[in-house]
Amino acid sequence: MPRPNRSPSNSKDAEPRLPIAETVLRPTFRRERRALAKGIWPVAGCDEAGRGPLAGPVVAAAVVLDPQRIPRGLNDSKKLDAQEREKLYDKICATADVAVAFGSTERIDRDNILRASLWALARAVGSLSVRPRLVYVDGRDRIDVSCDCEAVIGGDALVLSIAAASIVAKVTRDRLMRRIGAMHPGYGFERHMGYGVPEHVAALRALGPTIHHRRSFAPVRLRLAQDQTGLQTATEAAVEATVLPL
Repeated sequence: MPRPNRSPSNSKDAEPRLPIAETVLRPTFRRERRALAKGIWPVAGCDEAGRGPLAGPVVAAAVVLDPQRIPRGLNDSKKLDAQEREKLYDKICATADVAVAFGSTERIDRDNILRASLWALARAVGSLSVRPRLVYVDGRDRIDVSCDCEAVIGGDALVLSIAAASIVAKVTRDRLMRRIGAMHPGYGFERHMGYGVPEHVAALRALGPTIHHRRSFAPVRLRLAQDQTGLQTATEAAVEATVLPL
């Protein structure tokens, strides 16, 4: 009796299936278009750069893209190299409504980095030349704005307006840190942008903090404590030296 044919999927001799190629996710304009279709416009995206560094401000940006003039190549700023970001920055500023705001090191030390970031994001939205009716913000936290606001986790990789804002914030902050680097040689700000890389930590230990360092961040706070301890020891030694023997 002939054996029944086996389907290729059940046969040991069937060719192995090739893995499905990973889909490369890129931010889209879908959310903004859905809002526009409902008559909700302008729609802004906002993001910040510089939460993690030991020095420099946190920089927030808000962007309202023109649906008819969206620059090609927009993506999460972390997925672009410096040259790509610079080119896209110019295109965004030429075609969109853009605003930036800075959370200073003083504000960061006073309020903490999260509150300073949210404050700067709200200030950037408020500085747009048009008042948005809806704001998409990257992250878990909504911001205090006078319109609807939706927080989107990983928004810089999902929402095109947020991706544009991430580019503007990153380029703005990098340019500022390069200027700070020129004013404070020896720290390497122009290379690491204030992040706590080994080069920066070594310079901080050797040279001490600048006015641009965040004193509430642990490596800077530790270095200041060491300075204070050294000053106290030196003061005590000086006092002892001036005491006349009985």
